Amino acid sequence: MKILVMGPPGAGKGSQSAKIVESYNIPSISTGQMFREAFNNNDPVGIKAMEYIKNGNLVSDEITNELVRHRLIKEDAERSFLLDGYPRTVTQAVALDEMLDKMGTSLTVVINILSSNDVLFERMEARRVCKTCGATYHLKFKKPAKDGICDLDGGELYQREDDTLESVKNRLEIYESKTKPLLDYYDKKGILYNINGMQPFDKVYSDIELVLRDL
Repeated sequence: MKILVMGPPGAGKGSQSAKIVESYNIPSISTGQMFREAFNNNDPVGIKAMEYIKNGNLVSDEITNELVRHRLIKEDAERSFLLDGYPRTVTQAVALDEMLDKMGTSLTVVINILSSNDVLFERMEARRVCKTCGATYHLKFKKPAKDGICDLDGGELYQREDDTLESVKNRLEIYESKTKPLLDYYDKKGILYNINGMQPFDKVYSDIELVLRDL
């Protein structure tokens, strides 16, 4: 399976993607995680990307496409993968199609997680991320066992700069204008499935599994 998970910022893409990756034992290709790793390694691409991200803006297509292209040609992505955070524009989607076409393959399914803006604001302002492994928590819905400490590796939890209220508003505006047209793009291909993301986590995942089982 070659899966793309979509949805507005804070809809639960990361958590649901992690569950899919674990259940189906497929590699995750998360542009956000790759940018943060590149930044932590002082890679020029990562430093440039974080300048965009800290302001709540999308990283340029040129930088993002190149990063994904290098990841897709790795051996573990030949049979299956899950894309999280890419593509975010129709231009990126066309570039992805071209990459996959050269590999003799295509996307299997696009999972779109729906949520209201009010819910998204609440989720993102209370989201916390592990500085070392990138695991995601929520101060209300998914608390760590010990405050401020990651359950997985004991790393420090922090609020990302792009989860502040001003940045969240900017990200949602960008999503509405640039990312939503992707839904029409994939709907026309017949591979788009909408999932109600305002349900409890396990119910959202159960609905996703129903789609994946029928592929």
